[in-house]
Amino acid sequence: MSDHLTDVMSREEKRAGVSLASIFALRMLGMFLILPVFAIHARTLPGGDNLTMVGIALGAYGLTQAIFQIPFGVASDAFGRKRVIIVGLLIFAIGSVVAALATDIYWTIFGRVVQGAGAISAAITALAADLTREQHRTKVMAMIGSSIGLVFALSLVVAPLLYAAIGMSGIFWMTGVLALIAIAVVTYLVPEPPPPHPGPRVPLSEVLVNTQLLRLNLGIFTLHMSQMMMFVVVPGLLISTGDLPLASHWKVYLPAVLVSFVLMVPAIIYAEKRQKLRTVFVAAIILLLLTLLVLGLQGNHFYVVAGGLLSFFVAFNLLEAMLPSLISRVAPPQAKGAALGVYNTTQALGLFFGGALGGWIAKHFGPQSVFVFAAGINTLWLAAAATMQPILPRQVMPAKTPLPDQGQLN
Repeated sequence: MSDHLTDVMSREEKRAGVSLASIFALRMLGMFLILPVFAIHARTLPGGDNLTMVGIALGAYGLTQAIFQIPFGVASDAFGRKRVIIVGLLIFAIGSVVAALATDIYWTIFGRVVQGAGAISAAITALAADLTREQHRTKVMAMIGSSIGLVFALSLVVAPLLYAAIGMSGIFWMTGVLALIAIAVVTYLVPEPPPPHPGPRVPLSEVLVNTQLLRLNLGIFTLHMSQMMMFVVVPGLLISTGDLPLASHWKVYLPAVLVSFVLMVPAIIYAEKRQKLRTVFVAAIILLLLTLLVLGLQGNHFYVVAGGLLSFFVAFNLLEAMLPSLISRVAPPQAKGAALGVYNTTQALGLFFGGALGGWIAKHFGPQSVFVFAAGINTLWLAAAATMQPILPRQVMPAKTPLPDQGQLN
């Protein structure tokens, strides 16, 4: 095969990237839709006046995701990726029904727990790796990561409108329907995976102690913890600082989301073309850190909150697209399922601890303290990211190469 042909994604690779990104998008949209509105809705539920319980309801999904990511990843190796993904989507749909029928905060928490038990992120990303050649895997992982950032931004815009139209119960019912649509995508649109990759297995212990993977896992944990902590308090701040009713929050979210994507795209192009991944990656973490500090110090002003949302979206979307791409470069083919399982587990733990800690801190110390605490955790991430070791971009690892202790970040 010529170099030109190997440099071009095949039709099947493009189909795999688009279809798998759409599955992620459909499932994550159902999860993200509750973030901008649940803290307000919870006040109408028995037990919902307890901010700690509200935070647990937001983060409970992440706890069971963390518990089941690695088992689902292992099951996908044994029983097939598609079969495990479909089972996980069915579990997620059942949890959505439970949450839709919930009459108090405790049943809502249970529904979120069941939703999270459908932990298929590792299986989907492993399937993406199965269906793509090494030189194109980063592109597909970036497509999946970008789809998460896109639906997160979309959810912030449409969730208040949906809540006004169909209520929280209607949003949970809709998440169940989206999961069923995702099953159809898995069944009819995703290509069939090839046989398992040959070569000796890399022990899970090597994945767990690899310092470059640990840095990236710390990153996804911190990013999603910060996300959940913010949206425990941001909806209330928009109301208290700007006297902006929940149904009108889209007037802040929509401009911030659109501008953030305009600013994000040139940064990604620059990082790839100029081989400045580490520069852009670290800059995005610094932007996230500064955003949290400003919100912590001046978050009692409406325009500061609105501007903070813009800079947060820019940083979040950049990092959400880059992190899975970097994981795919560091982990060799034999360890991709394990590495992605650990990565998604730490992501889910970030969601849980962000929701639970955000609610507890807001209750005892006030909303500004939530941002200050998140900034402290992001300072640790910045220190870890700044010390990552460089390797060649889009490195193709031989089948028998042991798991290296390095990662690409020029």
